[in-house]
Amino acid sequence: MRSIKTLLGSSLLALTLTAGHVVAAETKAPIHFGDITWESGSFITEVLRLIVEKGYGYPTDTLPGSTVSLEAALAKNDIQVIGEEWAGRSPAWVKAAAEGKVFGLGDTVKGATEGWWVPEYVIKGDPERGIKPLAPELKSVADLPRYKDVFKDPEDPSRGRFLNSPTGWTSEIVNSQKLKAYALNDSFVNFRTGSGAALDAEVASSIKRGKPVLFYYWSPTPLLGRFKLVKLEEPPFDAEAWKTLADANNPNPKGTRSMPASLAIGVSAPFKAQYPELVTFFEKVDLPIDLLNQTLAGMSEKRQQPRQVAEAFLRDQPQVWKPWVPGEVANKVSGSL
Repeated sequence: MRSIKTLLGSSLLALTLTAGHVVAAETKAPIHFGDITWESGSFITEVLRLIVEKGYGYPTDTLPGSTVSLEAALAKNDIQVIGEEWAGRSPAWVKAAAEGKVFGLGDTVKGATEGWWVPEYVIKGDPERGIKPLAPELKSVADLPRYKDVFKDPEDPSRGRFLNSPTGWTSEIVNSQKLKAYALNDSFVNFRTGSGAALDAEVASSIKRGKPVLFYYWSPTPLLGRFKLVKLEEPPFDAEAWKTLADANNPNPKGTRSMPASLAIGVSAPFKAQYPELVTFFEKVDLPIDLLNQTLAGMSEKRQQPRQVAEAFLRDQPQVWKPWVPGEVANKVSGSL
């Protein structure tokens, strides 16, 4: 009898261990998305995560980092997805892509742009608000030195203030090099905001108060959906000049407008090999820029969380996202909402 009990106990233990191994085998590791801090990137990331989770059944999470650190992490497969990658901009991305470590999937937002902007009323005035034009002939970056007093820096009144990107963004490096290339360091302070949200708040506050402000910005963004802005002209794009702007250590940068925007979903090589169905989905993502700007403007004005806005977008705009995925996946996503 004792031997039978022992045998039964051993069998139950074996079954328990086997069941445990099956459960462990079925547990899916989360797909790591980069935790992007700017509005469009965070919104797009949540749209992708919701479809991946609800439609395909894969768990996801996010890991924080700057643009530069997230690209480095993607190349090492420490994260698997960057929801909004301005492909080909940074030397780190170009190197990793050439080595086959990262891939930019799709053409997610057509018509995206970046550059240096001022509110329209700085040039044209705004009679309804009693604002006179302060820089009526301002058209290009070459005109900025004679208007430095218009954009006076409160901490250094002898120079104007240029609002740059936060440190750690690829665009911060490019803008700092542009200030050198355009010989503007003597007439403008290179002011770095602490975060994308801080840059947004500084610009929005100035516009609401009718104050002149010179700043770097991009689209898709809430600001371009809310305010009338003018993008300053720069020299035509030159690929060789761009390399000098993207290199923070280049002592003699040459001026050029930014590289034509190519927004994609960045993925690591292991991800691309492991999740072919998600690769097919990512390659079809296409967000209309006007609708995206309007969505981001509402998110900013109402102070909503990106995931909340992403859920509303998936619920209210099925005609936009359903063509990206198979019908059964779309039904699962819709059912979850």
